[in-house]
Amino acid sequence: MRAVLGQQITVAAARTLAQRLVHRFGTPVATPDPALRHLFPAPEVLAAAEGDALGQLGIVRQRQGAIVAIARAVAEGRVSLHPGADVHATTTALKELPGIGDWTAQYIAMRALRWPDAFPAGDVALHKALGVQQARQPAREAEAASQAWKPWRSYAVIRAWSALT
Repeated sequence: MRAVLGQQITVAAARTLAQRLVHRFGTPVATPDPALRHLFPAPEVLAAAEGDALGQLGIVRQRQGAIVAIARAVAEGRVSLHPGADVHATTTALKELPGIGDWTAQYIAMRALRWPDAFPAGDVALHKALGVQQARQPAREAEAASQAWKPWRSYAVIRAWSALT
């Protein structure tokens, strides 16, 4: 869900949306840490989000559809989002869902599936870090450059992103 919320917005804005989502749909939990008050919403809860419930949190319509679609796919067992999941089958299934493109599928593979070779070639920040943002086809240039890092491209992406901060 964090990958979907982070599509084409800043990290800070995505964090705010995730916080709103957890507060609205998450399960309250008592912990010694006063900052930890809710568990992340179960897929079944988000799959059942109706009307403009997600829109009221500031989530745009396209991302609302993607959130509900992923939640339904996970709740119904059509998509597994854990480190042991088949990466290629999962990314293919994700890209068949509305609002999920290659960037999001690769980011999910990197984070949720913990695939060390995920590579979101279309990422604008990655293009900047690699110095290919002005290329005619920056994603193709990034993909070509990434071949030297196989099968550890996820680590290279994290390093490239951290170099920008």
